[in-house]
Amino acid sequence: MSAGSSSARSGSSLSIVILAAGQGKRMKSDLPKVLQPLAGKPLLGHVISTAKSLSPASIHVVYGHGGDRVRDAFAGDATLKWALQAEQLGTGHAVQQALPALDDDAIALVLYGDVPLIDANTLQQLLALASRDAMSLLTVQLDDPTGYGRIVRDASGKVLRIVEQKDATTDERAIREGNTGVMAVPVARLRAWLARLKNSNAQGEYYLTDIIEMAVAEGVEVKPLIAPTVAEVLGINDKLQLAEVEAEYRRLRTRELMVAGATVIDPARVDVRGSVSIGRDVTIDVNVVFEGHVTLGDRVRIGPNVVLRDCEIAADVVIHPNCVIEQASVGTGSLIGPFARLRPGAKLADEVHIGNFVEIKNSSMAGGAKANHLAYVGDATVGARVNIGAGTIVANYDGANKHHTTIGDDAHTGSNSVLVAPIAIGEGATVGAGSTVTKDVPAGKLTVARAKQLTLDGWKRPQKKR
Repeated sequence: MSAGSSSARSGSSLSIVILAAGQGKRMKSDLPKVLQPLAGKPLLGHVISTAKSLSPASIHVVYGHGGDRVRDAFAGDATLKWALQAEQLGTGHAVQQALPALDDDAIALVLYGDVPLIDANTLQQLLALASRDAMSLLTVQLDDPTGYGRIVRDASGKVLRIVEQKDATTDERAIREGNTGVMAVPVARLRAWLARLKNSNAQGEYYLTDIIEMAVAEGVEVKPLIAPTVAEVLGINDKLQLAEVEAEYRRLRTRELMVAGATVIDPARVDVRGSVSIGRDVTIDVNVVFEGHVTLGDRVRIGPNVVLRDCEIAADVVIHPNCVIEQASVGTGSLIGPFARLRPGAKLADEVHIGNFVEIKNSSMAGGAKANHLAYVGDATVGARVNIGAGTIVANYDGANKHHTTIGDDAHTGSNSVLVAPIAIGEGATVGAGSTVTKDVPAGKLTVARAKQLTLDGWKRPQKKR
């Protein structure tokens, strides 16, 4: 029977402790290190999301520097338990702050708020090795282990201890297997070991890694797991490392898109800052940014420099370059852009055309409707096959309140029209170019509302005084 089965048989619950108290001086930022953004989300947020995917009984975040700013950033998450580390006296001391809230029958998984790419599958393998009578340790093979604690093994490969670089001998520094700090430990034993930690080392800190030697001395097996990639255990200490991990995150997310069948013109120039669901034969050009949750139907084509945020794009939609689509839905076969903006509440049916420099906000457009140039449509219901002329403005705001406009099927508005809401344009109606309409427009008729054209004889252009 595997260790994981043994752990499950023992009935041990899982408690996750995330260490997030570091100051991050090398960030040279007023923002706490664990709140630095990675793909539009705080570093700590990535770790919390991964922790939740493991379905733990509890998640404990040890915080310190940044204090209330860190807690406030996750104030809406009632599932998190918080433990303050008022003084940063080392990783062992940090875990001690969460210890009173942990159940002795649980397995404690220790994670770090500045290690955002840790993979849930790796953590599941690590947890499978831990039980009430064994702890597990995540290690990593490094070409250059500088800065990492070294994993010291005996001739048979058994883990004996971890030595921090500042305390390591020359031979120990030559070891290429490094400590990630991630471990799964039975809480009852962890409690006893942490109580015996000492800070007699080069940094004067209480190292969590010292419990490895204690476990070995007591005959508790330390089961190592080598991380499948270096990238997923990379910690972030400065803006350079933040950019490097951002690039790795981008690579991982775009790889997922391509494995799912998308054609990504240049994977290095696409940013996925959320989740993307795709259909078949989707094409994504350069400098496209996905945020929140985005759904792309079959054969969607996205041009360069497009931002998609929390939106649904149906099949056969073409999004031309330089568009922004946020909290909107686009129907099958529609054409968007270039330089179009769909704001929250925009709902486009099938075969809708939205052209250059057109903005749609909180409005629905029925099948076949068009707004091809230089228009604003806000708080409106637009019928089927409506043509919004170039320069048409739906004036929905009176300075205090928003008002609604209804445009019936097959209506047309001429260029440079202003529709002053609240107003209704009847089916098949036409609004003459340059009109400012303030009253309902009857169906099937031409309505013109503009000043009478005058030509003044003898008028002369004013001239500057000499």
